[in-house]
Amino acid sequence: MYCFVSCLVFTDLPPVGPMDLPLSLLELGCSGRFELITHPLPEHQLPPLSTLPHGLPPSSLNLETEVEKQFLQDPAWLPIHDTDLAFQKEPNIDSLLNCNASPLHSGLSVVRDPTTGMLRDFKEVLLENTDLSAKNSLSLHRQPGPPSESLRGSSTNYPFLPGGMEELTLEQIQKKSEFEEDVDFENDLLKIPPGFKAGMDFSDKDAKMAKPEVNLMSLLSTFDDIIDMQPEPEKEEKSNKEEKSLPRTNSLEDLGIKDAVSSSAPSEPKKDEKIKPKENPELKKKWAVPVDITSPCDDFHKRIPNPAFKWPFELDTFQKQAVLRLEAHESVFVAAHTSAGKTVVAEYAIALSQKHMTRTIYTSPIKALSNQKFRDFKNTFGDVGLLTGDVQLSPESSCLIMTTEILRSMLYNGSEVIRDLEWVIFDEVHYINDAERGVVWEEVLIMLPDHVSIILLSATVPNALEFSEWIGRIKKRHIYVISTMKRPVPLEHHLYTGNSTKTQKEMFLLVDAAGNFLTKGYYAAVDAKKERTSKHAQSFGAKNTSHNTTASQDRSVWLSLLHFLSARQQTPVVAFTFSRTRCDDNARSLDSMDLTTSIEKAEIHSFFQKSLSRLRGGDRQLPQILVMRDLLKRGIAVHHSGILPILKEVIEMLFSRGLVKVLFATETFAMGVNMPARTVVFDSIRKHDGTGFRNLLPGEYIQMAGRAGRRGLDATGTVIILCKAGVHEMADLHVMMLGKPMLLQSQFRLTYTMILNLLRVEALRVTDMMRRSFSENHRDTQSHEKQISQLKQTLSSLPPLDTEGQLSDLLQYYHTVTELRTTSEILQRAMLESVNGLKALSVGRVVVVNNKQHLNALGVILQVSNDSVNRTFTALIICEKGNEGGGGGGGATDGMSLPHLYNTALFIPEGPCSHTVQKLKLQEITSITVKTLKVVPDRIIDNYNKRQQPRFRLDPPGQAISTATQELLRLAEANPGGIGSLDPVNDLQLKSVDVVEGSMRLRVLQESLKEFNCIHSPLFPEQVCVHERMSVQEELDRLMFLISDQSLSLLPEYHQRIKVLESLQYIDSSGAVQLKGRVACQISSHELLLTELLFENVLSPMAPEESAALLSCLVFTQNTQGIKSVLSVAQRIGELQRECGIPQTAEEFVGQFKFGLTEVVYCWARGMPFAEIALLTDVQEGTVVRCIQRLDEVLKEVRQAARIVGDSVLGSKMEKASLAIRRDIVFTASLYTH
Repeated sequence: MYCFVSCLVFTDLPPVGPMDLPLSLLELGCSGRFELITHPLPEHQLPPLSTLPHGLPPSSLNLETEVEKQFLQDPAWLPIHDTDLAFQKEPNIDSLLNCNASPLHSGLSVVRDPTTGMLRDFKEVLLENTDLSAKNSLSLHRQPGPPSESLRGSSTNYPFLPGGMEELTLEQIQKKSEFEEDVDFENDLLKIPPGFKAGMDFSDKDAKMAKPEVNLMSLLSTFDDIIDMQPEPEKEEKSNKEEKSLPRTNSLEDLGIKDAVSSSAPSEPKKDEKIKPKENPELKKKWAVPVDITSPCDDFHKRIPNPAFKWPFELDTFQKQAVLRLEAHESVFVAAHTSAGKTVVAEYAIALSQKHMTRTIYTSPIKALSNQKFRDFKNTFGDVGLLTGDVQLSPESSCLIMTTEILRSMLYNGSEVIRDLEWVIFDEVHYINDAERGVVWEEVLIMLPDHVSIILLSATVPNALEFSEWIGRIKKRHIYVISTMKRPVPLEHHLYTGNSTKTQKEMFLLVDAAGNFLTKGYYAAVDAKKERTSKHAQSFGAKNTSHNTTASQDRSVWLSLLHFLSARQQTPVVAFTFSRTRCDDNARSLDSMDLTTSIEKAEIHSFFQKSLSRLRGGDRQLPQILVMRDLLKRGIAVHHSGILPILKEVIEMLFSRGLVKVLFATETFAMGVNMPARTVVFDSIRKHDGTGFRNLLPGEYIQMAGRAGRRGLDATGTVIILCKAGVHEMADLHVMMLGKPMLLQSQFRLTYTMILNLLRVEALRVTDMMRRSFSENHRDTQSHEKQISQLKQTLSSLPPLDTEGQLSDLLQYYHTVTELRTTSEILQRAMLESVNGLKALSVGRVVVVNNKQHLNALGVILQVSNDSVNRTFTALIICEKGNEGGGGGGGATDGMSLPHLYNTALFIPEGPCSHTVQKLKLQEITSITVKTLKVVPDRIIDNYNKRQQPRFRLDPPGQAISTATQELLRLAEANPGGIGSLDPVNDLQLKSVDVVEGSMRLRVLQESLKEFNCIHSPLFPEQVCVHERMSVQEELDRLMFLISDQSLSLLPEYHQRIKVLESLQYIDSSGAVQLKGRVACQISSHELLLTELLFENVLSPMAPEESAALLSCLVFTQNTQGIKSVLSVAQRIGELQRECGIPQTAEEFVGQFKFGLTEVVYCWARGMPFAEIALLTDVQEGTVVRCIQRLDEVLKEVRQAARIVGDSVLGSKMEKASLAIRRDIVFTASLYTH
């Protein structure tokens, strides 16, 4: 070891030589440490050479000379006349014997004084889970990954174990292993390795060995003595164990022990475990716990004397209840109206995590909302970071704000941030109803680990309890639901019919602040509109009655309304308009209106210039910026997706300052942060939802109307609906204003990225994800398991079936009879619902009746009702004497008490024959016979009704009834085995395929019954328990199916997508993820198309700007070959999906890639200014900016995928393309983050 010593030259003691330096080196022990002695004693001066074991290190000059002498000046060592193309490697056999050092299994722990904290000693401790890493384990105890993967994780990492899926203990694994089938080492072992087409045959054809019986549990019995230090369980406990072997599975959820809630008896606590206090039994029944917010929380400050965060105002009751739950580390669902103060809950969670030195993640549905929240929380807490697709600010902060998609990626990739996570806050939870992105929320909620608590913030939704119950069930924790219908600022809803200076005050109250719908106001608005229409008709003729209005009419309405509101000091106004074009037109039409003072104009101008100072000179002169500048100076603004992002932020900030008086916005503005207005105006209540025009849903209307009313400033908020063409229907207005908001509904769907991410982790299955989704919330697995346990006990208590000898085909006979009954019922239903069948059921038709009172009893139709929906048939039916009141026509109809499983014998009374008259439903008529009787229905019904009166009850039946009864009895006695029924095909002329096939199948089944041997056995009548046993078994099989994966609604689609992935070689036949699959895991959208383009080398020959243009899926006129390649690959994937059964045509799949604007992206990547870019297309500037920003994320994903494949050239091209588009106004930093 060399030690380099730098010395200081002292001016008072100039050294003469090396030996005269006033310092020496002293070696300290053998650890390689040296001490510098600056003033040694003269008599003990030590030369420096004597203190270094190998002398002074050589200087750089000596090294250079030595290298030149050895390598350049020695021709024998370097044969310049006999050069080799490569240096020969010397074999090193010993290197084959080397192996990586195993991780340390012990470490040193510090022992400190408990009173002073001073270090006293070290002790050696054993380290557990030293072999676990992010590449092989789901455990939180695994070793951390490299620092480069700490934030975003890696696609090769395992995710952490989702909450609700417990890792098994050794005792649980042992308990389950006792029921598993033994391994047969002769037949169960694989002979073909995975991925190979052929293997090896190890069987010895000459030698024959007796098959040994191997039991792994018996081989491990020696370890049981070590593991199980507890005494043996009682015999009663052993008798409760299941006898049925469990299927093998890799799923932790399938192997896991079920909840204590579903177990039949609670297990006794172990000796080393603390006995937990008994919980409220009501809490055990339901995971969602509603919190009562009606009673005041008077002891709030006593329960939390030192809160983590304090506000300058007194909290509402629902806020206090939420804070109390957060202090107890409970999960909460807070549903409240806009501006009610839900952010208080999020702020307290962030403050708690900072107090606990943990982390909080705040997720929002849109990037703009993330930026706004970052600014707010940054001002409040300081230690806040932001993660979006293109921005990464302070990722080490205790509070991270991000979109839900980024959190999903972090969960799948095993980010180390998840370890320190205490809270995840989901804002705008009702966004889960979004068809495109709602699935992301469900994935994140399912994948969150158990130690993370959840805070859900939402607008008021009707099924908050149901949604919370689902989350609690899959996470196995209680969710406290806090809902408040109280609005801090009540709303008043009006109809406005004015359109001129004369009529500008025509505003009619429709719903008051108490929520009462006032029909008086509605009719007043109708009358006002009708009066003006009639006057116009008298002067100019009939007016166009369509709902469309002209631009001049719209301008008149807006001018009159805004003058009226401005005079009443009811600005600022948010005008929701469901068309970007109409937003722009309405704003431009107000060219004569000026709503700001000179001081406000100066403030607007100063802020506008300061905000846009970061743009290039040319970008500041964009037409949209110039137009918006003029509008803003007059207090008018426009806010929609077509506006440049930086302009939208300027507008939002000016609006929050009260400098924007009228804002024309689309409904996306309603999802922004707290930016309330005094008044909200609806330009229309109809919108286009992508398929057609419809009225606003109650939830949509309430979300937007909730922007009216500023808390602390306004007593009420004003909501106005414009009646430009006419007054809307009262029913539509009532439903929209006072109807229930939209339910939270699952939008869960399978994606290839989700499937591939889960397939690479053996312990997590895609079916586990499907089973735990909100769409499968109706599966009551716990109650099904209880019923299964009860049915198994019932089945074991039933007497066994005798299936020996002649009864060997008894079960087959039962299944044949069951099919015959089912087929007969289907045919009978088809006959009764047909026109000809109803005609056959006319007066006098003899039918066979089966219901609770009658079994195969003959009856005759007397009357048919006229109700086509619930048609009934009045019939005279024969029965036993004394059973006329419902005692039964021929005994009970329960099939379990019948001596035969299939009984067609007609009922014949054992004693005197009697009769009854009943109204029958269609399903009670089991056969329409070929016989008819001549009857007088009126006489029969009148005589029967007369004899039901007490004083005529003993009278004999009339002649008509006696004749009909005797005829029915004669038919039954003449045909004891049954009367022939009408044939649906030949008699009723039913020619549908199903009826014809069913009729043929019925005849085959009837003939096959004669061939069974069991019906000839003398013991056959005693086997009546076969029906009961099989009924129980069928119900058991049905419940087993319901709790199995086979009942999942998305399972067929899953198999179809697996087939697609296997055909494209993303996975192999065993489900193992291949290279293409690992590349696709890096891509968040259109993963199949981009991966195929990558592997087919479509992008590599292109220039960076061409690749960027092509990946934007917009028109690219300079290179049509690239577009053809994309379309070809997309067509091939679409056709393959169709072949595998996915219900999406190839044309639909190809149609989602829009080719129309690539020239814009190409020119932008080549450096063209944005002002010139805007002239190339009629697409609005904001849409172009958003497209290029999303393109940058795609380029990053393709670059990462190229690195996995090993294509460094393509990776560098993607990086150059990303750098080429990341410039100027498109990627200007947000005003909220700077």
